[in-house]
Amino acid sequence: MGYISLDDKQNGENLRLFYQDYGQGQPVILIHGWPLSHKAWEPQMQDIADAGFRAIAYDRRGFGESSKPYDAYDYSTLARDLRTLILKLDLKDCIIVGFSMGGGEVVRYFTDYGNDRIAKAVLISSIIPLVAKKDDNPDGVPEEAVNEIMEALHTDRVGFMEDFASNFFNAEKTGVSKQQLHYAWSIASHASPRATIECAKSWGGTDFRPECQNVTVPTLIIHGDTDGIVPIETAGDQAAELIPDNTYHKVSGGPHGLNLTHREELNKTLIDFLKK
Repeated sequence: MGYISLDDKQNGENLRLFYQDYGQGQPVILIHGWPLSHKAWEPQMQDIADAGFRAIAYDRRGFGESSKPYDAYDYSTLARDLRTLILKLDLKDCIIVGFSMGGGEVVRYFTDYGNDRIAKAVLISSIIPLVAKKDDNPDGVPEEAVNEIMEALHTDRVGFMEDFASNFFNAEKTGVSKQQLHYAWSIASHASPRATIECAKSWGGTDFRPECQNVTVPTLIIHGDTDGIVPIETAGDQAAELIPDNTYHKVSGGPHGLNLTHREELNKTLIDFLKK
């Protein structure tokens, strides 16, 4: 584990990204979802390393142990952070894996940097291509629902995170323990309040549909068919139509947090793709 320095500064001090690094071999870079940290990849890190890969999970700026600037949470900045990590660790032939919000960094990386140093991509429960409901995206999340989230983040962020964690895992149906829910709540509650809000604006308001064609490497798309956070109809189904070279795996009964609830199925599907 360690830190890399970013190019930006806040109050004269360099910003840093924290990362966890397991194993040897082809790099697999894991980009966590909102509003969590690298710790959300606990169900995958060891299995990926044991399969012969180098598993690297980092904390997005504003979350976990990374620096928490006040501004700059747009996707091009976040993709630049990913690019900086790759260059400073001198990673090549990478496989980049984005969970939920992290899918945005994956797609924006290809838009801003092409496929340089990237061999494959993976989208898990991803927000790609578009969260918001629009006339041409009728299955998206309605504007009033997004506004309710933003209001809750401003007025009772920590309280909101408790219900969010339960919905994240469809806890009543999947049987996720109260201890695991508390763990997820704890990770989310310790994120920067400002970053939590600004990143919600990014994932809620960015339309990646024109960018999906920029993903020019083999891509695995995994989405649960009972995802109550990012509905499969507006995400996985559309991403599979827009990304040129993809393999689409639907997880029956899978909620948003299927990397925990359906760990065995997800890890097997993921590792098979990594080795392919």
